[in-house]
Amino acid sequence: MRRRPADPVGAARADRPTDTGRGRVASGAAHGTWLTRGKDGRLSLYAPTEGGLLRWTEAVVGGPEWTGPYFVAVAGLTHLTVVQGTDTYVHFLGRRERTGADGSCDVDIVHAVQYQTGLAFTDWRSLGNSQRGREQGARLGPPVGAIAPDGTVHVFVRGAQGGLMLRREAPNGKWRAWEDLRGAGVDVLPAPVALASGRIEVCVAAETGVLVWRQLEPGGDFTGPRGFSLSPVPGTVAALETGPDRPTFLWADAVSGGAAAWRAGGSPVALSGSASQGPYATLRTSLDGHDWVLVAHRAPEGSAVLGLGATENEANGFWWYDLAEACQGAPVLARDGHGRVVMALIDPDGVPKVARQEAGAGLSLAHWHRL
Repeated sequence: MRRRPADPVGAARADRPTDTGRGRVASGAAHGTWLTRGKDGRLSLYAPTEGGLLRWTEAVVGGPEWTGPYFVAVAGLTHLTVVQGTDTYVHFLGRRERTGADGSCDVDIVHAVQYQTGLAFTDWRSLGNSQRGREQGARLGPPVGAIAPDGTVHVFVRGAQGGLMLRREAPNGKWRAWEDLRGAGVDVLPAPVALASGRIEVCVAAETGVLVWRQLEPGGDFTGPRGFSLSPVPGTVAALETGPDRPTFLWADAVSGGAAAWRAGGSPVALSGSASQGPYATLRTSLDGHDWVLVAHRAPEGSAVLGLGATENEANGFWWYDLAEACQGAPVLARDGHGRVVMALIDPDGVPKVARQEAGAGLSLAHWHRL
């Protein structure tokens, strides 16, 4: 188990009044789990904005009031991914472009951590670029991440040649060198999932169908890629652990146009619904004493859609609801400190909205609250 500082440098103070994001709006939705629940039970919401990112935080557990926005400056940020570990630390991965005096562009991947709800971030650290030379480096894809149960950070990006690259921490907390996981024609948004066993698997749409990489043991090397002749729409693949050491991958199917769920060793199960305009948000939760998977996405018409079905029993039906709320990018799902399902989106004006599960049987969302 890696050691984490009890009082992390750069995370030991509350937000200062001068760190205000007043007047700023989100430029879209982040990738990943951009609605997180801290150890104290409060939710935080993160979104990219010009020159950095914005954060809102619940004033008390369960809301409904929020504080923020709080602005975090990150010059040159072109993409933001948010991922949270089981220790509740929130990790931020960005793709950054900086223009030199000669007009050339340097691209690197940056990383920061927020250890506690409502406190400041660590300094942003550059993880470099896995590609040699500016021309190749400029073709580096955006980062996505997975945090193993022991806190080890894994960063995946598509390389300039179309394969998958990985940078991860070593057991002593230092970062290993970039690793080439090979593959070809992969999509820019791989879908990694950290399993409770400690292993990580990655699924990515590719020109040939689907490619999957697996760790055989926690902390081990990745095997693969193993190819499957399936038909996901690029940019829509998502992953969720639905059984002991068993992930389910979801995507928009290029043939049927609807959603599909797939587990290795089986065939994709059609979930119907409308096609997604980006990655699916997923959440596994209990409803009326039963195990359910919730799925949210942005429909082609631009509105947020919510779907649900019994965990690993997709063939018995999936139910979809158009929420009639326009959004930028993909919505996100979480549970608040009282265990209620919460859905968040970024509206066309760049303002976040959240809706919570109402009391009673089944799943019904209350009115939308504009932050």
